[in-house]
Amino acid sequence: MCNILYEGKSKIVCKGRDESTLLIRYKDTATAFNGEKKAELSGKGVLNAAISNLIYAYLEENGVKTHLVEVVDDTSVIAKKAEIIMVEVIVRNVAAGGFSKKYGVPEGSELKNIVLEFCLKSDDLGDPMINESQITAIGLATDEELGYMAGQALKINELLRSLFEKAGIRLIDFKLEFGRSGGEVILCDEISPDSCRLWDAETNKKLDKDRFRRDLGDVLDGYRDVLARLKNVR
Repeated sequence: MCNILYEGKSKIVCKGRDESTLLIRYKDTATAFNGEKKAELSGKGVLNAAISNLIYAYLEENGVKTHLVEVVDDTSVIAKKAEIIMVEVIVRNVAAGGFSKKYGVPEGSELKNIVLEFCLKSDDLGDPMINESQITAIGLATDEELGYMAGQALKINELLRSLFEKAGIRLIDFKLEFGRSGGEVILCDEISPDSCRLWDAETNKKLDKDRFRRDLGDVLDGYRDVLARLKNVR
């Protein structure tokens, strides 16, 4: 058993091997709508860990600094300890989900440019959108940090679109989290079907957590499909 420091909706965070690291363990829990919908899906933790670890290794190879230090087992990793910046960065390539509902744009519509959004990381407040001046006004991040996060998000988008395209998958949108570690800002959390919208490039079949959100069934089959395709192109 690990020495638990924090338990979230999808992961458990424990003390690491030293003061500079943490042990992060992926759970089988699926949640949606800020935890209002919840279920245990056996094997989900293994799939998310495998997908995220593969993606993080790819990003590291291409110059993106992440929290990943070492893969421990099927559901656990050693990560750099970081002070999480309480701002989520969302990148949108195609209209879907809340964007479509909020702005009346049909889901699946190609956007004329990449959309970059910031949201306050707060389940209690419903993760509301927040702009740059609001972020700096309340001290969540500096202008320099925001500029770096935005630049990294766009770089990650370019890298992931290339990777997923090779796997026959459309990267619709995704969420990123960053943290401060060792005097620099690094990518934290995970990149998986829990944090991305991923559609089959030919059929537009959803291969992500929308299968759980929208009761489409075969939730983990979508995740397995993503992992299998990524393994084939890595």
